[in-house]
Formats: sequence, C-alpha cells, structure tokens
Amino acid sequence: MAAPADPQRLVLENCAIATVDARDTEYASGHVVVADDRIESVGAGPAPEGLTGVVRRIDATGHLATPGLVNTHHHFYQWITRGLATDHHLFDWLTALYPTWARIDEAMVRAAAQGSLAMMARGGVTTATDHHYIYPRGSGDLSGAIIEAARETGLRFTFARGSMDRGEKDGGLPPDFAVETLEDALAATEATIDAYHDPSSGAMTQIAVAPCSPFSVSTELLVQGAELARRRGVRLHTHGSETVEEARFCEERFGTGPTGYFEKTGWLGDDVWMAHCVHMNDADIAAFARTGTGVAHCPSSNARLGAGIARVPDMLAAGVPVGLGVDGTASNESGELHTELRNALLVNRLGAHREKALNARQALRMGTYGGAQVLGRAGQTGSLEAGKLADLVLWKLDTLAHASIADPVAALVLGAAAPVTLSLVGGRPVVEDGHLATVDEDAVARATRDEARRLARIAAGA
Repeated sequence: MAAPADPQRLVLENCAIATVDARDTEYASGHVVVADDRIESVGAGPAPEGLTGVVRRIDATGHLATPGLVNTHHHFYQWITRGLATDHHLFDWLTALYPTWARIDEAMVRAAAQGSLAMMARGGVTTATDHHYIYPRGSGDLSGAIIEAARETGLRFTFARGSMDRGEKDGGLPPDFAVETLEDALAATEATIDAYHDPSSGAMTQIAVAPCSPFSVSTELLVQGAELARRRGVRLHTHGSETVEEARFCEERFGTGPTGYFEKTGWLGDDVWMAHCVHMNDADIAAFARTGTGVAHCPSSNARLGAGIARVPDMLAAGVPVGLGVDGTASNESGELHTELRNALLVNRLGAHREKALNARQALRMGTYGGAQVLGRAGQTGSLEAGKLADLVLWKLDTLAHASIADPVAALVLGAAAPVTLSLVGGRPVVEDGHLATVDEDAVARATRDEARRLARIAAGA
C-alpha cells in the first residue's frame, strides 16, 4: 500500500488570533497552520519548525485571524429589489414588495444570489444561508440556480428550501400565483434534499426545510414540513416572533403566541432555528432554552423595519443558541454580515441591559461559533481549533482606520469595516487582498444591475 501523500500546508504567522474556542483563547502574536482543508495547529509565536509540504507562508503582521463569519439568515433574491419601501413596517413592506417579488425568474434569482454571495464573501463570510420561499409558477429552477451560485463563489452553504401555501385568497399576504400547494411544496422540498443535501461533516451544501412564516403557510405545511425534515435528518428554519403584528395574528388565528403555536406544530427543538425572535417574553425564552431552539439575530433588518430590539442578552444568559443574520437586502441594503457584529452590540445596548448587554467578544462569537451552532455545524467550523475545517479570515488592521485601536477584536467589531486580506473555505482562498478569487465581481455587478432593471420593468407593466 502506498504511503499517504504529505498534506499541502499553508502557514500564517505573526498575527493576532481570536480562536473563539470554548475558553476564548487569544494570542497577541501567533500562528495558524492549515493542512489541506483542515486546521492543523493554532498557537502563540511562530509556526513549528520542520513543517513539510509548505506551499505558502504568509507574514500576517498587522492582521487579526478569526474564524470565518457564519450568516444564518438571508433572502438572496432581494438583492435586485434594494432601496424600495424604505419607510414601512414588516406587513406593509411585504404588501408593497410581494407583487414585484412574485415576478422573479431563474435568471433574476441567479444574478441576485451571485450578488448576495459575492458581497458576503468579500466581507468575511465563509458559511452562508439562504431562505428562499417564493416560487412563482413557470419561473424555472430557482433552487438550482441559487445552489450553483454558491458553488461558484466557493462558500459553505445551507439552502433553506422555503415555501408558502397561504395566498391572498386564504388570508395570507403573497399573491396567489406566487404560492405553492401543500403537496407541491412538500414534494419540491424533498426533491431538493434528494438532489443536493450532503450529510457529511465537511459538506459544502446542506438543505433545510423552511416554510416561510406563520402568516404565509398553513398549519398543515408546518406540521408536515417538520415531519419531513426529521424523517430525512435535516434542519428546520422559519421566521418567528418578528413583529407585534405577527404576535397579534397568531393570537387571533391560533389562540396563542408564535412560540406556543410553533411548539404545537413541532417547531421547537435543537434541530430548529428561527429568524428574528424580537418579541419574546420570559416563557418564550425559557422554551427555546429548554428545547435548544436556535435564533438568527438580524439587528439591522429589525431596525430598518422598526420591528424592535430582540432580547439577545437574556437569550444568551438562558443558554439559547444565537447566531447573526443579514436578512434580505430589501431590508438591509448593505448585504454584509460584518456590519451586524457592530450593530448587534450597539442596538442591544439601547435595551434594558445598556452597556452590559453585549461586548465585542460576544458579538464576534455570535457571528462565528454561534452561527455554526444554530446551523448544526459547530463541530466542524466556527472556531479556530486543530482538526476543524480551515474556514478562516485574515483581517487587515494596520491601516489608518484601525491602527490606533488598542484591542484588535474591538477594532474589528466597533471600528470601520476591516479589509479582508485572505479568506479561506476548507483551506481554499475565496478572497485575496480584498477581491474575490472565485468570480468576476464586475461581471456580477453588471448582471445584478441588468436583472434589477428587467424586474422593475416587468413589475411596472403588470
């Protein structure tokens, strides 16, 4: 039997390191050694001597190395409807935009996904999530277009195959031609699992079952969607407790608040994560903690839509897994997750806990390990530890914007957006010197502009 080939190694040295491990280990000056797609060692000082197979050695003086950011909630298709309905709360915003969104097609969705993924990757995201739930009749293979865009960009990806079966005629918000039947939604979701879900530990693509929200899906779709997910061993995702209007809808329609409704329909558990969770009382938080249900905190979108301030400090204190999300770029036009580190900290300090609400390291943890936890990937990514996947980012902190900030983690979280010198996903470069290494940014920008204009013309003529 032939001896196993010596791994190819990449060495980072002389950088500050925030590992985000269980002890929050940090090094003022340290090294990271990557062997093929895994982290081989992390520690203080220079890399060990005598390493073989070193194909690249980087002097990372003036940089901070962290785990790659993990985005736990997004709607990629919204990239081509940014800047619309800027002064609306959620229900009015949805009513204003659904008629446009209901006219998306495969080419539009592909361009929007490329734009969303490119912007996130350039800003330090190594694991992305898309919750796509609008499937107009005759619009093409929207799921396939999104998943292919993620493959091209090179990000680790969770595709939350969404669905809606409650249109306007059933008391929902979306137009009737933009929703699916219960049977079609379930069948298409299972077909997506069959075609794309990879259950392995180093998977690049995984699928989640993701009916949209209590006010756009039937109870039957929630119940049977949960049964499908657990039968197939995939995770579950939806929107929950985002607004006071949603809470009122659930009370009037189901006789209970959102959390009580989700518990009745099988939607609490350690295989579930919910987006937003702004309006949670003590009993709701206790139920999430007891069941291990995760939260995708989206502070910029919550502020943009006036939804309120989620009780993130109380969730963390109770043991609820919390990650960060961009949310759709029609309610967070920047489309970047690293801005959510800062906004999570600042917005939560406006709440009851004031300056004690969150600190910079808690914000970084939510954006890395916390996100990996709610996606079920914390055993493989989300921290810099030997044996984990080499998903990491090297942030440049020695320029005018950051050089005088004493604490590198505070510089990353509270300072201006830090340039990304290198981003690795499974040891492969996705960003080099602030530019994408996998796709042509200018071509993506042109495609998104053209498809946004085409959608606007179609919507205007409807």
